[in-house]
Amino acid sequence: MNIRKTMARAAGVGVAATAALGLLSTGAANADTFVPLPGGEITKTLSDGTVVTVRMVGESANINPSLGSTPLHRNAWVSGSAQVEISGPNGAVGGKIWPGYVVGCQVNISGGGATGGADAGANYDGSSPSVGATSGANLSLGPGQSKAFYVLDLEQADDFGSEAHYGRNKFAGNSASVTWSDETIGLNGCAGYAQARSFVTVKVETDNVVSDVVLWGQPFSLG
Repeated sequence: MNIRKTMARAAGVGVAATAALGLLSTGAANADTFVPLPGGEITKTLSDGTVVTVRMVGESANINPSLGSTPLHRNAWVSGSAQVEISGPNGAVGGKIWPGYVVGCQVNISGGGATGGADAGANYDGSSPSVGATSGANLSLGPGQSKAFYVLDLEQADDFGSEAHYGRNKFAGNSASVTWSDETIGLNGCAGYAQARSFVTVKVETDNVVSDVVLWGQPFSLG
């Protein structure tokens, strides 16, 4: 399996995503603003008694409000670790993890039910987002628009042997994680305020039930 922007850990179940630009990028380090974020945790008991806990830990953003020297351009590098633990009467289970971000321009991405226009990435009411971009590196948004993207881009063959790209880490057993460092968010065209927000969608599959658990991070300003 070829993995673009990712690498598998040697021990345990996990995937680490890295971006080309880091905190010490030439010409940007002195202007960056580091924003520590609280992460979060959610626990859900499924109908068959399986208990699923999803956490976001070590979350942060490193923000440059105008890397392109215009008020229409923002750039940020985001990091974090999504973790899932499963317990209950079914023993080892398994599932998939999709970590990602929603980016919005002049739209409230912290309230329940806000969709943010035609290009909205999600209903922010605990449901899973609909991804509208392949990555966060080059997003173009106007006022009232938002888009979601996945951190991972895993390249592997599909069921018919053709090349396919997936935004999830598939795992077996009772625990898994995905860790990313300096994932780029580049936003163009937004003349007003801009925000971003992380999310983690975990699909758990047991012998009796298939269910999604979604954890949303705290919104943060992109300037």
